Amino acid sequence: MNAIDTADFRRGVLDTLPVLLGVVPFGVTFGIVGLTVGLTPFETVFMSLAVFAGAAQFISATMIGMGIVDFTLIVFTTLLINLRHLLMGASLAPYVTRLPLVRQALLAFLMVDESYAITIDRIARHGYSERHQLGASAALFVAWNTATVTGVLVGEYIPDPLAWGLDFALPATFLAMLVPRLDSRTSLTVCLVAAVVAVAAAVLLPGKWFIILAALAATLVGGLLEKAPEKEKTA
Repeated sequence: MNAIDTADFRRGVLDTLPVLLGVVPFGVTFGIVGLTVGLTPFETVFMSLAVFAGAAQFISATMIGMGIVDFTLIVFTTLLINLRHLLMGASLAPYVTRLPLVRQALLAFLMVDESYAITIDRIARHGYSERHQLGASAALFVAWNTATVTGVLVGEYIPDPLAWGLDFALPATFLAMLVPRLDSRTSLTVCLVAAVVAVAAAVLLPGKWFIILAALAATLVGGLLEKAPEKEKTA
């Protein structure tokens, strides 16, 4: 790894630090939830290591706690929750598919909402960097698993870490990253459409469908608006 790669990796780690304020309480909470639903400490920590997807882990643990042991049903449910990763992966594909398959697989496994947002922000400002994405992803992976272990160890002393209100730190961080990028009519329109669809779907539909529908609506509108100028030029 040369000096530039090292600097990019370090920058990815540093860019992730503000996000950890929202990630760590969720990781601690999962450690507590895992034990509460009957998982052993090893099973709880292993799920964080092997799955590394907060929403999927919480819903899986909840289903296990309810006595649902059908592996197929659990996998299908978590797949629906994480469908947004297909859209995130598709947007990074032009950059990541140039890499060797092993490195593609590593970045895909480590990609979560937070690392994706940090990577996209980096692309908008300075272009894509594999080492930057890896640094951000690795920092989140270590923090999430450390928080899970902490929850397992001290869970009895922290019955509800989210009661501190730290859960608001994560959406606040995403908003802080989003607002500076709303610098054009297209980005403002896409953001508005996604917000309206998300709120409407959250009110009208059960579960987390509002995330998927808002992402699809934003993708469709953004694609149409970006193609419009190209058609005008060729007309």
